[in-house]
Amino acid sequence: MGFGIVKRSVSIAGHRTSISLEEPFWASLREIADRDKISIQALIGRIDAERGEQNLSSAIRVFVLTDLRQRLTTSSSNGTAAL
Repeated sequence: MGFGIVKRSVSIAGHRTSISLEEPFWASLREIADRDKISIQALIGRIDAERGEQNLSSAIRVFVLTDLRQRLTTSSSNGTAAL
Protein backbone atom coordinates (compact mmCIF):
# COMPACT_ATOMS: atom_id res chain seq x y z
CA MET A 1 0.00 0.00 0.00
CA GLY A 2 2.58 2.54 -1.09
CA PHE A 3 1.00 5.97 -1.24
CA GLY A 4 3.52 8.46 -2.54
CA ILE A 5 4.03 11.90 -1.09
CA VAL A 6 2.48 14.72 -3.10
CA LYS A 7 3.93 18.21 -2.62
CA ARG A 8 1.69 21.21 -3.23
CA SER A 9 2.17 24.95 -2.77
CA VAL A 10 -0.42 27.06 -0.97
CA SER A 11 -0.68 30.61 0.31
CA ILE A 12 -1.22 30.93 4.05
CA ALA A 13 -1.53 34.30 5.76
CA GLY A 14 -0.05 35.98 2.71
CA HIS A 15 3.01 33.77 2.25
CA ARG A 16 3.61 30.76 -0.01
CA THR A 17 4.57 27.45 1.52
CA SER A 18 4.87 23.87 0.31
CA ILE A 19 3.08 21.01 2.02
CA SER A 20 3.95 17.36 1.50
CA LEU A 21 1.18 14.82 2.18
CA GLU A 22 0.14 11.42 0.94
CA GLU A 23 -2.61 11.58 -1.71
CA PRO A 24 -5.32 10.11 0.59
CA PHE A 25 -4.81 13.08 2.93
CA TRP A 26 -5.14 15.54 0.04
CA ALA A 27 -8.33 13.76 -1.04
CA SER A 28 -9.72 13.93 2.49
CA LEU A 29 -8.89 17.63 2.74
CA ARG A 30 -10.80 18.22 -0.52
CA GLU A 31 -13.82 16.31 0.85
CA ILE A 32 -13.78 18.25 4.13
CA ALA A 33 -13.41 21.58 2.34
CA ASP A 34 -16.28 20.71 -0.02
CA ARG A 35 -18.46 19.66 2.91
CA ASP A 36 -17.67 22.91 4.77
CA LYS A 37 -18.07 24.95 1.55
CA ILE A 38 -14.62 26.52 1.81
CA SER A 39 -11.45 26.26 -0.27
CA ILE A 40 -8.69 23.82 0.61
CA GLN A 41 -6.43 26.84 1.08
CA ALA A 42 -8.87 28.35 3.62
CA LEU A 43 -9.10 25.01 5.43
CA ILE A 44 -5.32 24.71 5.60
CA GLY A 45 -5.18 28.31 6.85
CA ARG A 46 -7.56 27.38 9.68
CA ILE A 47 -5.48 24.32 10.58
CA ASP A 48 -2.31 26.44 10.46
CA ALA A 49 -3.80 29.04 12.82
CA GLU A 50 -4.67 26.35 15.40
CA ARG A 51 -1.59 24.11 15.20
CA GLY A 52 0.70 25.80 17.70
CA GLU A 53 4.25 24.46 17.43
CA GLN A 54 3.23 21.31 15.54
CA ASN A 55 4.58 20.71 12.03
CA LEU A 56 1.93 21.77 9.46
CA SER A 57 1.89 18.47 7.57
CA SER A 58 1.48 16.59 10.86
CA ALA A 59 -1.24 19.00 11.98
CA ILE A 60 -3.14 18.35 8.74
CA ARG A 61 -2.88 14.57 9.18
CA VAL A 62 -4.14 14.82 12.77
CA PHE A 63 -6.97 17.14 11.66
CA VAL A 64 -8.09 14.67 8.96
CA LEU A 65 -7.93 11.74 11.40
CA THR A 66 -9.86 13.67 14.06
CA ASP A 67 -12.53 14.64 11.51
CA LEU A 68 -12.91 11.01 10.42
CA ARG A 69 -13.14 9.78 14.01
CA GLN A 70 -15.78 12.38 14.84
CA ARG A 71 -17.85 11.40 11.81
CA LEU A 72 -17.57 7.71 12.67
CA THR A 73 -18.62 8.37 16.27
CA THR A 74 -21.52 10.57 15.17
CA SER A 75 -22.76 8.09 12.57
CA SER A 76 -22.39 5.22 15.03
CA SER A 77 -24.41 6.98 17.71
CA ASN A 78 -27.09 7.95 15.16
CA GLY A 79 -27.32 4.39 13.90
CA THR A 80 -26.44 5.46 10.36
CA ALA A 81 -23.85 4.05 8.02
CA ALA A 82 -20.37 5.50 8.52
CA LEU A 83 -19.20 7.97 5.87
